[in-house]
Parts: sequence; C-alpha cells; structure tokens
Amino acid sequence: MNIPLNLATRPLEGNRRFVVGATTIGTLGLIAMLVLSWHAYAAFRADKAFRAEESRLESEMNGLQAQRGALEQFFNQPEITQRRDRAAFLNSLIAQRAFPWTRIFMDLEQSLPEGVRVVSIEPRLVGDHLELRLLIGTSNDEEKLKFLRALEGSSDFSAIEVLNEGRSERATDADHIVLSLQARYSAI
Repeated sequence: MNIPLNLATRPLEGNRRFVVGATTIGTLGLIAMLVLSWHAYAAFRADKAFRAEESRLESEMNGLQAQRGALEQFFNQPEITQRRDRAAFLNSLIAQRAFPWTRIFMDLEQSLPEGVRVVSIEPRLVGDHLELRLLIGTSNDEEKLKFLRALEGSSDFSAIEVLNEGRSERATDADHIVLSLQARYSAI
C-alpha cells in the first residue's frame, strides 16, 4: 500500500526548465566545439601542406643557387670573360645601329694628305663615345704633321693623342714613319 505523503516543507518543484535550458546550451556548446574542431583540423592540414610546399621550394631554391654558383664559376673563367667582353662590345656596336665604317673612311679621306696611309683602325666603345686607335704610315715628318693638323682641324675627331712613333731604317719601306694614335670619333 502506498500512501502519498509529502514530508518536504516546500512543495515539489519541476526542474524541467533547467533541464531543457541546460540541454539546449550543452547542445549548442557541442555544436560550437565540433565546428571549431573542424576549423582547427582544416587549419592544421593547410599548415601542413604549406610547410611541405615551403620545404619543396627551399630545396628547389638551394638547387638553383648551386646551379647559379656553378654558372658564375664557369662564366668567371678568363677566356669566357674575354669572350663576354668582346660580345658586349660587338652588341654595343650593333645597338648603335651599325658601325659607320664608310663614314669613318670618308672623314679620314678628307683629313689624309698625300703620302699618308692608314695601316689599321681599331674602334673601341668607351663609355658613351667611340674611340679609334689608328696606325698611320708616312714617308716623312712633313706629311705626318700635315695629317695631325688636318685631324685636329676636323670636327669629327677630338681628343687626339699620339701613343707611339716608330721609324724604319730600311730604304725599301714606303712608310719610314709609323705613327700610332688614339682619337675620339664623334660623327656617329
């Protein structure tokens, strides 16, 4: 036999509102924890992929730096450096459209007195101007001086510098005096 007896001093309260609220908050907390856990896992995977890509790029960069070092060592060899300088000179002449051989010979023709001949011409690009090294042959001092005066009076040649003068003792040589000089050519 059951006798309904309430020994409590206060009547029995229902905890339903508390249980529903706690369950709702717990469920929302669990969902938030699952979403944050998923984002943390995705960030971990992305970071892992980033680190793998970074290490691959570093190893590739180290390989390229080793290749660059080998190429620098190869290109710093004396014969390669000489070829590179010559190619740079020729490219600079090409970049200036074309080397004006015809114009130089026409200008020299106006400056050359009778009895003076050009033995060799060596053009060089120095900075932004062209310098010519000329080897001139003459039969006497008077012709040499006429040529130097005519060259100094020319507007196409400047900064004329005599580098060397040689004399031949043989009577069979047409050029008793060989004059080496350097001049800046400005008619380009």
